[in-house]
Amino acid sequence: MAIYVVMEPPAGEKAEDIHFVRDSFTWLGFLFSPLWLAWNRLWIEAVLAFVVMAVLSAVGERLGLEWAGSMLSLLVSLYVGFEGQPLRIAALRRRGWREWGVVEAANLGDAELRYAAEADDYEAEPAPMPRIVPDASLARPPQTGMALGLTHTPGRS
Repeated sequence: MAIYVVMEPPAGEKAEDIHFVRDSFTWLGFLFSPLWLAWNRLWIEAVLAFVVMAVLSAVGERLGLEWAGSMLSLLVSLYVGFEGQPLRIAALRRRGWREWGVVEAANLGDAELRYAAEADDYEAEPAPMPRIVPDASLARPPQTGMALGLTHTPGRS
C-alpha cells in the first residue's frame, strides 16, 4: 500500500484540481534530477541541483578524482529521489494549497475513491471568530497620582 498526500487548491480555484502526491522514492527524480525538478515546476530547486552537480563534477575533475565528483553528484540525485515528493508538497504549500490529509491506497485510482468517500464526511474548518476590539471611549480614564507598589487608592495621599 502506498501513502498519498492530498493537497487541496486555494479557495479561489476549482475543487477538481486536487493533487495526490505519492509519498515515496521517485525513480525519475533520482535518474534525471534537474529535469524532474523542472518538470514539476520546482525551478529554484532544479537550478540549484544542476549547479551543485556541475560544481561537484568540475571540482572532482580538477582534483583528478573524477570518481569522487561523480559519487558526490550521485548523492545529490539520491537526495532528489528521496526528498522530491516532499519538495513538491512544500512548493504547493507556498502557492497557497493546503494539506487535506493522507490517504493509504494501492494506486492512484483507489486513493481518489477513498478521498471522495472521506471528503463527504469531512467537515470544513470553522471560520475563525472575529476579533473583538474594545471601544476606547468606554475605557476607564487613566488614574493620576502617586502609587507605591501594586495598589492605588485614588483620592488618598
